[in-house]
Amino acid sequence: MAEEQKAAEVVEETKAQETSPKQDPKEFLDNFDWDKYEEGIEKVDDSKLNEFEKLVEENFVDTADEEVVEGTVVHMTDREAIIDINAKSEGVISLNEFRYNPDLKVGDKVEVLIDIREDKTGQLVLSHRKARTIMAWDRVNAAHDKEEIVQGFVKCRTKGGMIVDVFGIEAFLPGSQIDVKPIRDYDQYVGKTMEFKVVKINHEFKNVVVSHKALIEADIEEQKKEIIGQLEKGQVLEGVVKNITSYGVFIDLGGVDGLVHITDLSWSRINHPNEVVELDQKLNVVILDFDDNKSRIQLGLKQLEKHPWDALGDNIQVGEKVKGKVVVIADYGAFIEVAEGVEGLIHVSEMSWSTHLRSAQDFVKVGDEVEAVVLTLDREERKMSLGIKQLTPDPWTDITSKYPVGSRHKGIVRNFTNFGVFVEMEEGIDGLIYISDLSWTKKIKHPSEFVNVGDELEVEVLELDVDGRKLSLGHKQTTENPWDKYAAEFGEGSVHKATVTDIVDKGATIVLNDDITAFVPSRHMEKEDGSKIKKGEEVEFKVIEFNKDFKRVVASHTAIFREQEETNIKAAKRKAAASAEENAPTLGDANSALQALKDKMEADAKK
Repeated sequence: MAEEQKAAEVVEETKAQETSPKQDPKEFLDNFDWDKYEEGIEKVDDSKLNEFEKLVEENFVDTADEEVVEGTVVHMTDREAIIDINAKSEGVISLNEFRYNPDLKVGDKVEVLIDIREDKTGQLVLSHRKARTIMAWDRVNAAHDKEEIVQGFVKCRTKGGMIVDVFGIEAFLPGSQIDVKPIRDYDQYVGKTMEFKVVKINHEFKNVVVSHKALIEADIEEQKKEIIGQLEKGQVLEGVVKNITSYGVFIDLGGVDGLVHITDLSWSRINHPNEVVELDQKLNVVILDFDDNKSRIQLGLKQLEKHPWDALGDNIQVGEKVKGKVVVIADYGAFIEVAEGVEGLIHVSEMSWSTHLRSAQDFVKVGDEVEAVVLTLDREERKMSLGIKQLTPDPWTDITSKYPVGSRHKGIVRNFTNFGVFVEMEEGIDGLIYISDLSWTKKIKHPSEFVNVGDELEVEVLELDVDGRKLSLGHKQTTENPWDKYAAEFGEGSVHKATVTDIVDKGATIVLNDDITAFVPSRHMEKEDGSKIKKGEEVEFKVIEFNKDFKRVVASHTAIFREQEETNIKAAKRKAAASAEENAPTLGDANSALQALKDKMEADAKK
């Protein structure tokens, strides 16, 4: 036993010399007593040596570089933590590497990386930060491969999302992956510990992307299947306003989204859904309809309330006066809300007694409070027509006394048509002047050639139709008809000297005065010598037709000398008859005389 104990002491001494960080290896080898060492070894029983090697293996770690091992905090100072990893010496780690764990204390187990087995001073160099990073990457990769849920601490905001600490690694949480609904306040998540799912790892750039939305969607998908399986038309559910658009509101029914169209939000007319609801508001909705796979669900909010028409009081009857607010204006009229959700239409024709229709905007504006009379009411069809002109007396009631036929008045030109002019006598009474009743003498192609909108015009009532509410007016009738005096001056048979102003198809025109332009047919333009009258030539013309009703005057130059020829023929016939009675000539003599006369007339005509 003494020899064995001595041998063990030699081994222990040798071991102590090997592990001493201050002893130079070369010096150790030069001074080592190998004979004594071998002598001690030889005296140790093989079984004892095996037992010793086993104890060394169990109590000391292999301190290879870049290896992560578990250590125990054995001592702490203000700046450092002393870590025992069962190696030949203990390691020192700065407390800065444990800032994430302010509660670190002696006895805690920590993971460390054997950075350097011995530095130049012989000290074992450890790193908790590096060990934590390596282990974190291993855990993150394992979580990604196994689709495990991990815990993460939201550190701060960044562009497009958040920075999350997962196992000591800074991972990126995109804004779109925070929740299933849009997030307006990112700061509310800063400083919170939440559950995440690792959705992407970029090993080249050491980037990790996590998602909280993926966990929610998984839960929602289960809820969605359960909710969809129970959906029925007419079912009332509680939901949360998820999104508001101009055409409606999306409601979250607990994993399933439905749409409330703007027309199903309120019985009253609204311009935008935000007048009725707001984001994140909880409300009850009714299922109106859905498609075959229930992916599109149509919801209603107003259907949970009684229809306003069903609650309409009996005080609203045809002929009664009602008050309301103008909510919509169209070209054809205005809609008046007489009660919440109950509207009536005032057609533009019921806004004024005038038959000259205008736009509804000329009478009312959106938001105006108006009074009207109920004209028709259909509670079953939920339709109501109103009128505001009925609040004033009908101007056609005493029209016959105010505007008798033949009376003259002044009115305002309000509109043109191709066939005439509309003149407003007063509000509600319009009359029509046909284009033929504008002037006695002017040939008017369109009323705009004669008068302008807004002009004041003197008129005479020509015809009155009370039942048809039509008033026929004339303007030319307010002045004397010049064609009455022209009939005497330019009547048929009168001869006037005039100049051919224009050669037209089938004839020519001549101007007799400022109001009369006569037409000369081609066959009446032949002169006595057989030639034709040319443009600009001044000759005498005889009026062969005068019609004052149609303002038509026809003249002829040929008729002037042809009339003289007929006169000469008649005179010759009378002379021949008288001579026959005196001389009693024979029939042959008479024929000879007539033939001579005819020859003379033809000769004169040729001249």
